[in-house]
Amino acid sequence: MTRKSLPLSEVYRLLEPGPVVLVTTSKRGRANVMAMSWHTMIEFEPPMVGCVISNRNYTFEVVKSTRECVISIPTLELAKQVVGCGNTSGQKIDKFKKFGLTAAAASCVQAPLIEECYANFECRIVDVRMVNKYNFFILEVVKAWIDRSQKDPITIHHRGKGYFMTAGETIKLSSRMK
Repeated sequence: MTRKSLPLSEVYRLLEPGPVVLVTTSKRGRANVMAMSWHTMIEFEPPMVGCVISNRNYTFEVVKSTRECVISIPTLELAKQVVGCGNTSGQKIDKFKKFGLTAAAASCVQAPLIEECYANFECRIVDVRMVNKYNFFILEVVKAWIDRSQKDPITIHHRGKGYFMTAGETIKLSSRMK
């Protein structure tokens, strides 16, 4: 194996933890959606998710003030909308309208679900101790929705600088986890 030095600014491109998700918020009846790829599971039950939302994003202040959001998992078919949501600010435009996404009422939070997404997780902030220093929110999923008609959906994963990859083949290996 021939090893070459990797610039430290490129490390994130190899460690992206999971699919690109869409995060929705709502404040004073105005819904917004942003793309996010920096998230990680923290706990199984109740399900807890840690995520980074840049303090330069419009969504940061909305999540911080409302203390809730929805994390939606799009499939490959929504790739162009996901990139569009990631490359624009919702401060002055309605991203739902601009990118043809359908907002649906959630049951536990004000932020909307995204009808076209494979799964939607209604979340509430449970810990903000790392927000000021790292922009890292800890969320508890309080309600989860899934479209079971989609078998083995293909999700997209951010590799940085405009590159994405899709989820690969599903394989089953032995596991003691139930």
